[in-house]
Amino acid sequence: MTEPIHVALAGAGAFGIKHLDGIRLIDGVKVVSLIGREPDKTREVAARYDIPHCTTELDEALARPGLDAVILCTPTQMHASQAIACLNAGKHVQVEIPLCDALADGQAVMQAQQRAGRVAMCGHTRRFNPSHQWVHRRVAAGEFAIQQMDVQTYFFRRSNMNALGQPRSWTDHLLWHHAAHTVDLFAWQVGSPVVQAHALQGPIHPELGIAMDMSIQLKAANGAICTLSLSFNNDGPLGSFFRYIGDTGTYLARYDDLFTGKEEKIDVSGVAVSMNGIELQDREFFAAIREGREPNGSVSQVLPCYEVLHRLERQLAAA
Repeated sequence: MTEPIHVALAGAGAFGIKHLDGIRLIDGVKVVSLIGREPDKTREVAARYDIPHCTTELDEALARPGLDAVILCTPTQMHASQAIACLNAGKHVQVEIPLCDALADGQAVMQAQQRAGRVAMCGHTRRFNPSHQWVHRRVAAGEFAIQQMDVQTYFFRRSNMNALGQPRSWTDHLLWHHAAHTVDLFAWQVGSPVVQAHALQGPIHPELGIAMDMSIQLKAANGAICTLSLSFNNDGPLGSFFRYIGDTGTYLARYDDLFTGKEEKIDVSGVAVSMNGIELQDREFFAAIREGREPNGSVSQVLPCYEVLHRLERQLAAA
């Protein structure tokens, strides 16, 4: 019988819970440690999910015997340094998107992965959502060539709240977090690197210190283009909505639902073993560990996305 993969999860907030729910459905994986910022909340979540150990310190979890892997669902500003700590401790690591909020930090994670020889993956969930996988398979089969992607990423978040409506201890970012989803997805879907990128941003929020509205244009080497609109000021509908315009059709992806351009629903239930992108992402992480291979969404695969974000940040700073 194959030994279970023992994993620690850092981050007992909204996204940590999503991962714990997904891991419950995956055979051969056991969460053995939970790391959180607030001791009482961390203990409560650990008890709910039957996790035997909890702590506020990542290093304590890394030192526990028999630990194989770590999933990081911590604040953005901690992602790179914690991923490097996990790799230096000889652990496989999956870090939630974004990998970093500075390109040099992302490059340092990749160097740590190369030294450690462990699986290092970033949670670019759009690669795993069945709706986007369905489109990707059509492209790979030569049945659909993307000419343009039109993407809207809209939230109503004028105060520092998380996905559960709870106060956040850190500030989210349209460029380094939410744009990262689409920049990576666009290059992955068209199978061609981004060669041109341009961005505009709206006013800076006086308390949060970030732009609340942003527009990004991308062009891939094969000629495909992408237009991305992002906002924290949009008062509904909320979420990310994708329009794929191609040579043989138009498709609208709304999370795990997919429609034709004429609003005819496409059945994507048979694309994967689940309709849950986070669960599918975690399945890929654990499969790559077991099979000793590079995962879809590896740090080396997604790093070009952060190179584009770096160029856009410099462009916005100079404007």
